[in-house]
Amino acid sequence: MKNLLALLVALLAAPLLFGQNGTPPPGGARAIGMGFTGLTFHDVNAVFSNAAGIANLERTEVTAFGEQRFLLEELGAYSFGVALPTNAGTFGLGVQHFGFEGYNEQRIGLAYARPLSEDLSIGGQFLALNTQIAEYGSRLALTFAVGLQYQILPQLEMAVHVNSPARAGSVDGAFLPSVFGLGARYTPSERVSILIEAEKDIDYPVRTKAGIEYQVADPFYLRFGVATHPATVTLGVGYQIADRLWFDVASGYHEILGFSPAAGIHYQF
Repeated sequence: MKNLLALLVALLAAPLLFGQNGTPPPGGARAIGMGFTGLTFHDVNAVFSNAAGIANLERTEVTAFGEQRFLLEELGAYSFGVALPTNAGTFGLGVQHFGFEGYNEQRIGLAYARPLSEDLSIGGQFLALNTQIAEYGSRLALTFAVGLQYQILPQLEMAVHVNSPARAGSVDGAFLPSVFGLGARYTPSERVSILIEAEKDIDYPVRTKAGIEYQVADPFYLRFGVATHPATVTLGVGYQIADRLWFDVASGYHEILGFSPAAGIHYQF
């Protein structure tokens, strides 16, 4: 019965609950803690949210995180990402697995990003998306995503991201979701970041997202966020364990479906 419930949630509510293959995953537990924002991230988590964010990395970075949606083991999502800066630009890899034996999805993204000027960066990635349903087999679809980040002012940055703009590929005859995102990050001080984003799947209403990150002390961060469609409130905590190692925990709360806890680590070589 529990597996059946998880399958129904994954299949019927996926477009709203971010279990649908082709929909961009969150940029780690940090993004979840800030209302699923992340288009203006500048670390390895950007391989999931907006590849342009890895353009100016100076060191190789890796991340791993997991999310258990609505406290259902069958709706677990687990991701791994790596970003490798070179003289020719930064290359990235993002891998995600979602679901359980009866229904599961895999997402593999190969990313590349580079700065176009001191204030402007561009990034993109090729995506391979596989959906597997027990007794029905699996389907593979290929698509791509592109994004930009632009530092307008020292305290203000804008970002644009488009996922599967040509609605390339299909799964069982249905087009992959084309998702357009626009975001901004405002940093009124060195300890505070405010993120606001709008995300539009061409088949669904605009989803508005907002988050704030406050550095309470040098190693400790508090995060809060909200999102619409579906209405979700999120909380998160970040802690710098060592010089180049960070640990993040977060949870989203849906008034009907409950909590979705997440945790992740991020290491910089």
